[in-house]
Amino acid sequence: MSRVIQTTPSGEDILSLPMPEENDAGARTVGDYLIALLLTLWRKKADFSGKRPFGNSSRGSDLEKALIEAGYVEGSLDEDGYIEEVDGTAADLLISLAITSLGGGSR
Repeated sequence: MSRVIQTTPSGEDILSLPMPEENDAGARTVGDYLIALLLTLWRKKADFSGKRPFGNSSRGSDLEKALIEAGYVEGSLDEDGYIEEVDGTAADLLISLAITSLGGGSR
């Protein structure tokens, strides 16, 4: 398991987290990833795949890996860098916080 930071990060903290070097969106940060996801939704409209927005199904794991590596959620990676375990509930809450902060406030 990873070391977990005991304080709750702000939405801005999460948005500025670096993404794993290889991620489906080619994003540098969590914020860049979320923007790419929204742009893909907008551009593809009815053809958008919630399961495979960038062509494969690792949508959630790219974000969860960034949160694990930052110590914001409990989890572990195997020797190849793939997620073995993750606190998905905590990850979902933090990504929701980050998405909300994209608008500059709470909703």
